[in-house]
Amino acid sequence: MSEPSAPNSRVLIVAFQGWSDAGDATTEVLQHLAGLIDAEVLHEIGAEGYVDFQVHRPKVLFDATGKRVLEWPDTRLFGPVQRPGASAEALDAPLAAESETVRRIDGSPVRDLFLLAGVEPARDWQNFADEIVELVDVWAIDFVIILGSMFSDAPHTRPIVTTVTSEYAARRDEVGAVRSSYEGPAGISTVIDLALAEAGIETLSLWAQVPHYVHSTPSPKASLALLDKLEELLDIVIPRGDLLVQANEWEANINRIADADEDMSRYIRRLEESRDEELAAETTGDAIALEFEKFLKGGQRFARDVESPRPPVERSAAPEASAAAEPAAAPDSSETDDAEPRSPESDPDGSGPGGPKRSAQTDEANGDDAPEAPRP
Repeated sequence: MSEPSAPNSRVLIVAFQGWSDAGDATTEVLQHLAGLIDAEVLHEIGAEGYVDFQVHRPKVLFDATGKRVLEWPDTRLFGPVQRPGASAEALDAPLAAESETVRRIDGSPVRDLFLLAGVEPARDWQNFADEIVELVDVWAIDFVIILGSMFSDAPHTRPIVTTVTSEYAARRDEVGAVRSSYEGPAGISTVIDLALAEAGIETLSLWAQVPHYVHSTPSPKASLALLDKLEELLDIVIPRGDLLVQANEWEANINRIADADEDMSRYIRRLEESRDEELAAETTGDAIALEFEKFLKGGQRFARDVESPRPPVERSAAPEASAAAEPAAAPDSSETDDAEPRSPESDPDGSGPGGPKRSAQTDEANGDDAPEAPRP
């Protein structure tokens, strides 16, 4: 399988409205990407039989001719279209003239990005997942990234935490992902993730944590965090448009509300202290792990020198050269006996040292599902 950053790799980004779209973060990401790439609707999975229309009702719209039509909450696959007789250069020409488009690191427009957008179905999830697996096969998708966002005990004043999980060990090593250890109720994202893995299709699940105390408004700051991570994972450049301004306004509005509510301000300060303590613990763990790694490498070099000593130096050599030929002494183990190897905290849900009590909602930071966190 091609690497996601390879020029010819076909990547599908998946997101669903509903339970796994806290703060409309993933919906905004797909809408933002759809406005940047030259993609058309390639396929539709009909909502009939999957979607509860009392929850996600169809909409009445006027089409281009002025006729009233119904728009059903279908799941749609978007992607580039190359029609017969059209060369790749001709397709790239309009994109090259536009500054606001998704590009590779070398500046060339991205022509291998696909989007799957829809609402979380209410029934028949296995058949729904099978249809998506078939779509991935028919359109020769090499790699799938499933987006999610969940409410968490996260302060809005700190960077949004994102978590990447994967069922593939090689992919985890490549991008620094972890394997989800969550057990409990699952959402459609997990069902699709496991169905794709069963079919031998490599996936990543990318989740963002959204402050639960502002659940009634969209969270552009979380959308920005997901876009940042997508850039890193795919080695592409994504223009942000107005999202940065919206994120700053979002944070400023919450600050104004908190300034007028002492209970809310006190609660946010506790979340900030917990997050700062967690980050400090991670930093300390990184430093200790790095020093221990250096110690191990030093011991390995010493062992190699002992096993394969250098040729003896001639008696006529200078004293400095003779001294240089001596193998280096091993590090004093007494200085490292107490330095146990530690790794950074892998728990991104804010429940690390000093963090708030873990709940099923914060378990979702591992890439799976859990119920909404209570409001303060």
